[in-house]
Amino acid sequence: MDDFPKKLTKKLNDRSDANALRSLPALNKLTDFSSNDYLGLSRNQTISGQVQHLLKKHNAFENGATGSRLLSGNHSLYQTLEATLCTFHQAEAALVFNSGYDANIGFFSSVPQRGDIVLFDEFIHASVRDGIRMGNAKSYKFKHNNLEDLLIKCESERSRNLTDAEIYVVTESVFSMDGDTPDLKALAEICESQNCRLVIDEAHAVGVFGKHGEGLVQELNIQDKVFARLVTFGKGIGCHGAAILGNIDLKSYLVNFARSFIYTTGLPPHSVASVLSAYNYLESQVDEVEVLKRNISYFNRKLVDLSLSSSFIPSNSTIHCCLVSGNERVRVMGKLIQEKGFDVRPIQSPTVPEGQERLRICLHSFNMKQEIDNLLNAVIAVI
Repeated sequence: MDDFPKKLTKKLNDRSDANALRSLPALNKLTDFSSNDYLGLSRNQTISGQVQHLLKKHNAFENGATGSRLLSGNHSLYQTLEATLCTFHQAEAALVFNSGYDANIGFFSSVPQRGDIVLFDEFIHASVRDGIRMGNAKSYKFKHNNLEDLLIKCESERSRNLTDAEIYVVTESVFSMDGDTPDLKALAEICESQNCRLVIDEAHAVGVFGKHGEGLVQELNIQDKVFARLVTFGKGIGCHGAAILGNIDLKSYLVNFARSFIYTTGLPPHSVASVLSAYNYLESQVDEVEVLKRNISYFNRKLVDLSLSSSFIPSNSTIHCCLVSGNERVRVMGKLIQEKGFDVRPIQSPTVPEGQERLRICLHSFNMKQEIDNLLNAVIAVI
């Protein structure tokens, strides 16, 4: 058939008319203020060399896993990595998934049961929302980082006398589109007082918070108050994949019921060895983590010095967003900054709510202070 379905054509046209049509970007050689490679580990030659050593040690030179982990794909590197994750992240058990998206849809589609409740931050990642939709539990959002609203909803659900209902509270330790963080200690206290199970997505905190990049949960020492944590390897770790951290029973349950884990080919040995090498690297030294933290502090000081703070969402993470309302306006501004040599991407609706479009800046350990200065001067010039 040469023609394309009319309903799909209309949806594409509607998105184009709204200046929101996505397309794949071309590779460029601009100064990186866009990628999630916060520590530059994706290009670290020490890690690359260690990968080959691990593959030889485990005699794991296959180009693919050859099957799902429940069949032929559970090569020995998986066990070594999961043991390393438990030690590094102070968790009882870890289960590696092929991606953060797979981990979230696997968890939220299978763990909350019919009759259970999921309370999620209104800005939670799309992968969590998709997983919730695939499951049988009821779900309600609470206002972004608003613990009073969360407490009201917890108390409301508990007042229904649903003695056998589990309530899962879901948030991110660093929000991917805002870069801000909730008060995790207070949130954990609410969950404890209301007998709720806390689930935290640490995707943008790993590699950034903690002495060795363990994440914000461990920096705050609340890991024992969290039912499940998601850590991803495609951001601060500079590799690919993800893991869910929890107790042994949770791991066993996910192995048996998380469809995104069961019905997919495992990661190839090289991918798993890369993650393991990156974790070994972070365990042995902290130079990149410390430099990254200094860059974040420097960036925030410069926002104050240049009177730019009112244009940015407050953030102590790697993600900093300059609000620019309107898809057309933010796209033009992004193009102008790119023409000045900086890889900064405009974030348009519907990825973010209409009216909250923004220029999203990601900081890295390899960004120089002069590069940060020049970038912010370019931002001033376009806004």
